[in-house]
Amino acid sequence: MTPVILLAAQKESAEVTDWAARIGWVVGLGLFVALVYWLMREGWKWRGTLQSDLPELPTAPDDLGPARLSMSGRYHGSTTAGQWLDRIVAHGLGTRSQVRLTLTDAGLDVVRPGASDFFVPAGALREAVLGKGIAGKVLTEGGLLLVTWEHGGKLIDSGFRSDHAAEHTQWVDTINSMINKRETEGAR
Repeated sequence: MTPVILLAAQKESAEVTDWAARIGWVVGLGLFVALVYWLMREGWKWRGTLQSDLPELPTAPDDLGPARLSMSGRYHGSTTAGQWLDRIVAHGLGTRSQVRLTLTDAGLDVVRPGASDFFVPAGALREAVLGKGIAGKVLTEGGLLLVTWEHGGKLIDSGFRSDHAAEHTQWVDTINSMINKRETEGAR
């Protein structure tokens, strides 16, 4: 035998793939992912049940009056005031969406396509600040407009991001001046 023939005789065929084991792993992984997703969904529903004491959200009155400010952007969610990781999911407040904000003397109208709209009466507004994060969303410093408001005896922080971040400062100044004016007039 020549050396070339010996080399050819020594080659072995590649190991055959064990398809049953591979399919078993894929099915097992798929079931694990489905279980994790189901647990996350149940946790979200449980959080909503725990927050069911929060009353229905107010809707905008028929006559809002002239708009002081208007903005389009993103609604990133609401949390318990001062606790940026304690997301509120009751009444759809945990659903991220596009948003159209309108600030009038009557209050803050929050219109969310694909999610429930709500209205924050001017008397419920407590503060507006520039922030960098809210549950599930962290941005650069000042990248988020955080509006603190009261509903059902609970203080809530709602996070908004304008399509034009330069607008945030004007929103903070205007909302806080409305609050200060109301407090000054109430002290008389």
